[in-house]
Amino acid sequence: MNNTHASNTHASNTHASNTHANLSRPPIRMIDAEAETLADLALSVERRMPAVSALLLREAERARLHSASNIPDDVVTMGSMVEFLDDTTGQPRTVTLVYPADADISAGRISILTPVGAALIGLRAGQSILWPDRSLKVLAVRQEGAGEQQSS
Repeated sequence: MNNTHASNTHASNTHASNTHANLSRPPIRMIDAEAETLADLALSVERRMPAVSALLLREAERARLHSASNIPDDVVTMGSMVEFLDDTTGQPRTVTLVYPADADISAGRISILTPVGAALIGLRAGQSILWPDRSLKVLAVRQEGAGEQQSS
C-alpha cells in the first residue's frame, strides 16, 4: 500500500518538479546488502518514526546498488566517517554513520534513523542534498579501517 501511494505521488509530482528533484536529491549509491537491511530497519520503525522511516525507504529505493567490493570509496556507507557542512549551523561536522544500537552522539556516532543519518547515506564527497529541514554537503568520506580520506 505505501509503495503504491509513494509511486502515485512520485508519478504525479515528477513532471512538475523534475528539475528541483535533481537538485535536491542527487544520485546516490548503496551497497546492495545494506540497502536491504536499511529498508527492513525503516519498515520496523514505521509506526514510531514515520518521517525518518519514509525518508530512509525513499533513499533505499532510489539508490543505485553495488556489491560491497564495487562501491566507490568516497560513498557514505554504514560505518563511514563523514565530514559534512550543515546549512543550519554553517559549521563542518564529522560523524560516523551507525546502526541505532551503536549510536552515541557524544562520541560522534549518529544513527541512520536520524534525519541527518538518512540524508547522508549514499552520498559521495562533494555532493549536496536538500532535506526537509536542512541542506547538507558532504566534504569528505573515510571508510572504516581506511587510512586515507576521500574528499572533493
